[in-house]
Amino acid sequence: MSDARKLERPILTVSFHLSGTEIEARGMDELRLAEFCGAICRDNGDVFDGVPKVILLEALQTSGEGEGKYIRQTGGSGNYGHCKIRLSPSEPGSGYEFINDIKNDAIPEEFIEPIDMGIREAMDGGILAGCPVLDVTVTLYDGSFHEADSNPMAFQIAGSMAFKEAAKKANPVLMEPMMAVEATLPVGRARSFIEDLNARHGRIEAVERRDDSATFKALVPLSETLRASARGRMEFPLRFERYEPVANTRGPFGDGALGAGVRNPQRPILGHGSAAAELYFELE
Repeated sequence: MSDARKLERPILTVSFHLSGTEIEARGMDELRLAEFCGAICRDNGDVFDGVPKVILLEALQTSGEGEGKYIRQTGGSGNYGHCKIRLSPSEPGSGYEFINDIKNDAIPEEFIEPIDMGIREAMDGGILAGCPVLDVTVTLYDGSFHEADSNPMAFQIAGSMAFKEAAKKANPVLMEPMMAVEATLPVGRARSFIEDLNARHGRIEAVERRDDSATFKALVPLSETLRASARGRMEFPLRFERYEPVANTRGPFGDGALGAGVRNPQRPILGHGSAAAELYFELE
């Protein structure tokens, strides 16, 4: 049985907090966030807006196996849940796929869904930095149960334990959003553009030369573009391209990049080609 779940990819999502004064917006890029904030300002007057934050993700680079066994005896009815899983990274944007490969009724059918729930909860919490883990195929292939002590909660916990163990063996990596930039410049400005791009840990993907100008297609981390925007130095339009592993030469937030940070959301909110930044602001 295969059950693939793909995340939605909203351009802009808005959350209203219980206090009634705080709003959280997540958008495809800083431009959409700024447009939304401007609309709020026009309608509400005074607004204190926070600094945009880069949302990081986690991904697995190899396969791994894990076993979760939850056993608790409390004097009355006990708790027993046991499962074994195999996981592997899937194609970018494919989301999460759960495959039930249990044979010979090693685990009763009523405990399969709780295992799935436990795995998804563990994915939400991440392995490295509390960021959601995306694009994973999980196969449940073995386990055991107790006639009297097994219950859905025990198997849910066992599923979470199994995923965490397997994911740690699967070479997890922190991912950051990369922005695509296309700039057409006079040849005389090409050197300064390349130097600035290198300083932002970006890289050139292609160059097209035409007469006395050149068109550069490049990728640059979103955290670096936010810092440049805050300093009034953004010159070229950007669009979200994909998530890539954070380079070993940089911390997860860039080199002191303004507004970079890690969120630990209750549910995965990003996918490849989805939102990449968020902005907090309060109504005064």
